[in-house]
Amino acid sequence: MARLEVDAVTKIFGASVRAVDGLSFAVADREFVFLLGPSGAGKTTTLRMIAGLEQPSDGRVLIDGRDMTWAAPRDRNVAMVYDRNSLYPHLSAYENMAYPLRLRRTPGAELDARVKRVAEILRIGELLDRAPRQLSGGQQQRVAIGRMLVRDAGLYLMDEPISHLDAKLRSHMRLEFKKLQSEFAATILYVSHDQLEAMTMADRIIVVDHGAIQQIGAPREIFQRPANRFVAGFVGEPAMNFLACEVRADGGKIAAAGDGFSLPLCAEHAAALSAVARTPKAFEIGLRPQHLAIAGNGAEDGDERESGIGGTIYAVETLGSATVFDVSVGQTVIRVQANQDALPNRAFRINDPVRIRVDTRRLHLFDRESGRAAIHPSLSRESGRLAVLGA
Repeated sequence: MARLEVDAVTKIFGASVRAVDGLSFAVADREFVFLLGPSGAGKTTTLRMIAGLEQPSDGRVLIDGRDMTWAAPRDRNVAMVYDRNSLYPHLSAYENMAYPLRLRRTPGAELDARVKRVAEILRIGELLDRAPRQLSGGQQQRVAIGRMLVRDAGLYLMDEPISHLDAKLRSHMRLEFKKLQSEFAATILYVSHDQLEAMTMADRIIVVDHGAIQQIGAPREIFQRPANRFVAGFVGEPAMNFLACEVRADGGKIAAAGDGFSLPLCAEHAAALSAVARTPKAFEIGLRPQHLAIAGNGAEDGDERESGIGGTIYAVETLGSATVFDVSVGQTVIRVQANQDALPNRAFRINDPVRIRVDTRRLHLFDRESGRAAIHPSLSRESGRLAVLGA
C-alpha cells in the first residue's frame, strides 16, 4: 500500500476562482480517511489532483515519499471511482471489471478469482454476463466500484461512490468498505458530503469548506469537540442548535442570555468565562438535539445541574424509536430528539407550551464573530468537568 502527503496544494481556475486553498494533510499507510464537506468545498478537485487528472496551481503531491505532482496518472498506481459510473458500453460487467487486470496482463486464473470475489462482495455475481444497458443505475455503479477494487493499487480514491445507491444497499456497502479496507490492507481517501458515511467508516475525517481545512480528527473528536461553528453544524444528525447569546453576570450568577432564555452556566464554565462576563461578549450556544430533554411546561422536576428554556411546540417528527420536536423559542426553533421511552406519559401537540431541559455541562460555546469554539464539554463522564480551549 502507500502513504499519501498533500503539501500546501492550491488550485485556481481562471483568474480568481480558488477551488482549493493551501490544503495540507497526510494519509498513513492502510488508513481510511474521509474528505468531508458540502458541495463546492473543493473535495473532488483535490482528489483529481492526487490522481493526476488536474494539475495544482501550487503545492505538491507525494506518494510514498516520491514527488508525484507532475507524474502521469498511469505512473501513480492509484485506482479511482467516481460518483457516476463510466463503464464501457460494449463490454459485459465481467469484462468491465477485468479490464484493468487485462491491461496488466494478470494471469487468467488470478484474474477470474479476483473478479468473482469482488463481485460476490458487491452482490453482483449473477450480473457478470450482462451488458451495462441491462443493469440498473445502482448495479452499474457497483460494477464501477468493482473495477476499482480488483486492482492491486497502492492508493484508492473514492468520489462519493455509493451516493446513488438505495438506502439499504448504502448501509450494506458502508460495512463492506470497512471490511474490504481491512482485508486488502488498503489506503483509502474517500470524498463525501454525507457525514453519516464519514462517522461510520473513517479512521480520521478531514472537514473542508471553501477549499480550506476546518478540522482534522477521529470521528468521535469531530463530533464531540468541533473546532468551529461550521464543523459543529455540519457534523451530527439532527444538526446542532445554535442560540445567539451574551455571557454576562445575572443576579450574582454568570449566565448566557438571549432571545427568550437565560441559562445560568455551571461552575466550571462560569469560572472560565468570569472575565468575559464583566464586559458582555457575543457568543453562540451550541446544543446537540440528542443532549436535550423535553417536559410539559416546567411541571417536572429535573436534575439540579439542569436548566430550562420555555417555548411552544412548532412541529413533531416521529422516527420510530425516537421523536424530534421543533420548539419555538423567541425567533429561534430548537430541535430536541427524544427516545420514546424517555418521553413523559402524555401526547405533545403543535402550539403546546413545553420546557426544554438543558444540562449546561454539555453545551458548546462559539465566538460569534470568528466562529471558533470557545469552550467544550468534557469527554470525561466521571469528573463532569469541562474542557476550556486555551486553558
